[in-house]
Amino acid sequence: MRPLLLTLLLAAAMPAWADAGHDHGGPAPVANANGPGRQPDGSVFLPKPAQRQLALRTLVVQSGELPRTIELAGRVVMDPNAGGKVQPMTAGRIEAGPKGLPVMGQRVRKGEVLAYVTAATAAMDRSSQAAQIAELRAARTLADKRLARLKDLSDTVPRKEIEAVESESASLSARISALSAAVGAREPLIAPVSGVIAAAYAVAGQVVDARELVYEVVDPAQVNVEALAFDTALASDVASASMVVGGQRVELRFVGAARSLREQALPMVFRAQGDALSTLALGQPVKVFVQSRSTVKGIAVPAAALMRNPANQDIVWVKAGPERLEPRVVTTAPLDGARVAVTSGLQAGDRVATQGATLVNQVR
Repeated sequence: MRPLLLTLLLAAAMPAWADAGHDHGGPAPVANANGPGRQPDGSVFLPKPAQRQLALRTLVVQSGELPRTIELAGRVVMDPNAGGKVQPMTAGRIEAGPKGLPVMGQRVRKGEVLAYVTAATAAMDRSSQAAQIAELRAARTLADKRLARLKDLSDTVPRKEIEAVESESASLSARISALSAAVGAREPLIAPVSGVIAAAYAVAGQVVDARELVYEVVDPAQVNVEALAFDTALASDVASASMVVGGQRVELRFVGAARSLREQALPMVFRAQGDALSTLALGQPVKVFVQSRSTVKGIAVPAAALMRNPANQDIVWVKAGPERLEPRVVTTAPLDGARVAVTSGLQAGDRVATQGATLVNQVR
């Protein structure tokens, strides 16, 4: 019995080796119970260190009466009081102004000369003007000689005859000056307002026609927004309006609505002011949020808090515990661009994730 017992003890102490092709791998990995993870019920376990890394921020929401908001498609247009077009009155050739030809994005002041247009005159017209100037100069020479003779005989000639010849000589001189100025005259193109060159269509030596658009000048801090409303009754129920520019909410002032439809919609004009508008361009499409005088009961939350679940439903993440967030399916309506109105799915006092919600939504 002793030799058998000794053999069993030695076999237990020696390591067991697997045959070729029967390797069972290393030890099983140990799950990290303290890391972020998605729970079986769909909630997310997010420890405090992970919350600080994700820069998670929450907001306690409150219920209230919110204005009913309609989202309209709009575009940026020029304010006629803060922008203008530069067009020549006559056809001619473009010449550089005192500071050269301005380019797009360059700031100009009201009354500044942007360029000159040298009037284009046909050869027949120029020769006709030159012949007319020569005739006038000859007539002025004769009038000056007659005036000199009359002044020598001023004792015997009535004063009215001398004054008549003086008036004739002055009239001929003025006509000669007017015709000489018309030959090769330059028309200055002047900036109508102070602002920025929004569009430039001029190069040195270019021949332009009368009323051809050469420059557009716009004040970037004051533009208009034109939106199309398919409900004509909305024009009489506007309480306020806004849009979002670069994540910043910009207030709009309702100017008025047209009295004729365009593409089966009613054009509405809003005026905007502020430094945030400098990033907009004429013709750029924007979203206009028009708030009516009627209200709806709901909860205002930042638009950044709104996420999508795998079923493509709108959700927000609510902090149910110190380290636990759960998704809530919500029904929303537009509010002002920077915020949305949650009409169902939330209760007053819920703590909603407003910053870092995108990263929380990616935790698996």
